[in-house]
Amino acid sequence: MDEFRINELTIKENLLILAEQGYKKFSSTLNPGVENVLGIRVPQLRALARQIAAGNWQSYLDTADSYYMEERMLQGMVIAYVKDITLEERLHLLREFIPLINSWSVCDSVVSSLKVSREDEETLWLFICQYLTSEEEYKLRFSVVMMLLKFVDDEHIFRLLEIFANIHHDGYYVKMAVAWAVSVCMAKYPEITYEFLGKGQLDDFTHNKSIQKCIESYRVSDAYKQRLRLLKRTLTA
Repeated sequence: MDEFRINELTIKENLLILAEQGYKKFSSTLNPGVENVLGIRVPQLRALARQIAAGNWQSYLDTADSYYMEERMLQGMVIAYVKDITLEERLHLLREFIPLINSWSVCDSVVSSLKVSREDEETLWLFICQYLTSEEEYKLRFSVVMMLLKFVDDEHIFRLLEIFANIHHDGYYVKMAVAWAVSVCMAKYPEITYEFLGKGQLDDFTHNKSIQKCIESYRVSDAYKQRLRLLKRTLTA
């Protein structure tokens, strides 16, 4: 099959044009341990993804490469931006894509690109819950970030906190995702989340990081921040 092209260039050629050497260093710093980073700003990737999604996106996905981190981000964004497909079709594409996630940047940029209608939320919920038992760091992070961006609401708040309490994974980016999620819950449901943190169900690192993120959030009141400081654990070496 011929390699997909846009603007008469292959996707890799388009990406190489967009790459910035200075931004590559910055992006690599944000994604330690991730190899083959080009250094492309997310808005430029989104613009390219929308252009692909509006055309023969099937051909692109059939021939897409995943050598560079940004190539992986682009694939996920295209899947998110494609129109006129059913949720089941989109979830099938996501299921094939998720094993390619190799950084928090790939994970979060793709999740933030997805838009799901209210009537499709239950199907999406069931889809992401299947990754909660994964031992792979980025599959689990994908699930947590999906939850914090799409499901912090009246219907799910207690289920979310119960799920977070039962995540036991040593991956740094899983723990950080849970801490981020707890801070989002705190912003929207402060008393419920404060009581949850008071029960001490999270591991030490995630507990303290959750409190830190809550304190850093402009959406959490000063009164709650003061109360949260008293819950912080003193860790011994």
